[in-house]
Amino acid sequence: MSSRDRSTPTILVVEDDPAIAAGVVRGLKGAGFDVELAHDGRRGAELALARPFDLVILDLMLPELGGFEVLELWRGRLSTPVIVLSARTELDARLQAFAGGAVDYLPKPFWIEELLARVRARLRLPDAAAPTRRLAFDDAVLDLDARTVTLAGEPLGLTAHEFNVLLYLVERPSRAITRRQLAEAALPAGGDRSERTVDSHVARIRRKLGLAGGRIATVWGIGYRFDAPEPP
Repeated sequence: MSSRDRSTPTILVVEDDPAIAAGVVRGLKGAGFDVELAHDGRRGAELALARPFDLVILDLMLPELGGFEVLELWRGRLSTPVIVLSARTELDARLQAFAGGAVDYLPKPFWIEELLARVRARLRLPDAAAPTRRLAFDDAVLDLDARTVTLAGEPLGLTAHEFNVLLYLVERPSRAITRRQLAEAALPAGGDRSERTVDSHVARIRRKLGLAGGRIATVWGIGYRFDAPEPP
């Protein structure tokens, strides 16, 4: 099944985690794609067989019907490329997903930029065709392509590591993120990934953001959470 005759590619996202689903959908829409979301495996399996999609992004650990079962249902019935997005990182899971028909496998946590790059590669779309991607809250704007932050229109001098930490939190609104998750996702392997280092980065980000920095809440005993503004 394919919808290549349409000018705008349509992607089905099958993901039950509300924060991850929201971040993926927001990133895909910001990159110019049409997106349909299913919160459980059974609904996702039915949608993919009932409607034409250009690509499917599939979680493995899903309610109603697991990701491997979904792939089995699609076997021989669906030609749409499937990218698996999963917290399962063991080799057996990857091999089983590829054997089930997946064309790519991206472990969680992940960078939305990498997911978009893999989507474009599978759809054979040039990166240059993608519009500028930005995330905004209060007076702050994160430019994901330039990797810069402005506050009330003025450049904010965040370091590369501070930008990574802030972006990871902003892309997962209302979700408690552990210090370990932040360290592993936002700080370089082989560098200082201690909890104290994460706390120092967050403290500097808050200070530089001023009032907007108050949206980074401390979750005692766990880590941090980004409290996004309520939609208008």
